[in-house]
Amino acid sequence: MSNDMINEKARAAAWFTSLRDSIVIAFEALEDSHDTGPFSDQTAGRFEISETKRTAEDGSDAGGGLMSVMRGGRVFEKVGVNISEVYGTLGTRAQTAMAARKGIEGMQEDPRFWASGISLVAHMQNPHAPAVHMNTRMFWTPHAWWFGGGSDLNPCIEYDADTAHFHRTQEQHLAPHGDGLYAELKDWADEYFYIPHRNRARGVGGIFMDDRNTGNWEADFALTQDIGRAFLPAFLPLVEKRRLLDFGSAEKDRQLVHRGLYAEYNLVYDRGTKFGLETGHDANAVLMSLPPMAKWI
Repeated sequence: MSNDMINEKARAAAWFTSLRDSIVIAFEALEDSHDTGPFSDQTAGRFEISETKRTAEDGSDAGGGLMSVMRGGRVFEKVGVNISEVYGTLGTRAQTAMAARKGIEGMQEDPRFWASGISLVAHMQNPHAPAVHMNTRMFWTPHAWWFGGGSDLNPCIEYDADTAHFHRTQEQHLAPHGDGLYAELKDWADEYFYIPHRNRARGVGGIFMDDRNTGNWEADFALTQDIGRAFLPAFLPLVEKRRLLDFGSAEKDRQLVHRGLYAEYNLVYDRGTKFGLETGHDANAVLMSLPPMAKWI
């Protein structure tokens, strides 16, 4: 494997793109099939796709991506499915933060980086249907490479059966990758998606990993792919079931307050948000995760 990992980076970026395509198709099909229940009289939602570009300080190309956002659909109030492939050199603050967190040497001498990934956040029309987040990514520097990401469920009205299905599906997809891995990534998600200033989790958990480098790129890439493959079967059945339920102003208010937790977490703690803004990526794409409406009391 070459140090520049040209082939590996291309394969990872292609996978994130194909995963994005399958999710966009599935979500638009969900919009089309919602012909009874709340919001079924509205026009089926469609993704609006826009290109994002990133420019280095010297004006040269530094990558970008595609931002796919659906607003005001029958099922989805706002959902974004973004892919990106960015590259360039890390600024001093980013170098320092990365070296401190990962113990990477040589960043100052050669601060080049490359990163690609998919990021998804869905905020639903019906308060009974859970919000959800999914992100997987690959990061490369001349000194190290790693994978990261996962998915977690964020219902404002919790259903034990939904939580069980979401976790069970993820466990099944992770099983081929080793005993105990699901439990490890579940615990990691519980720790990562915790909101310290609220003394609570932002949702009902899921799976999460960061800095994944076992030394076997193929194995780590295969795991990252299966985290992505687990998403639709874990999430779609929950939406298909809950989108039909009636709700009133009390449930909608509960949803808006819960979304406040999501906004607080993403703006204060989320590493992806910090990295995206720190490295000059399109702010609208980075902040796509924020809900269309939220409430604080």
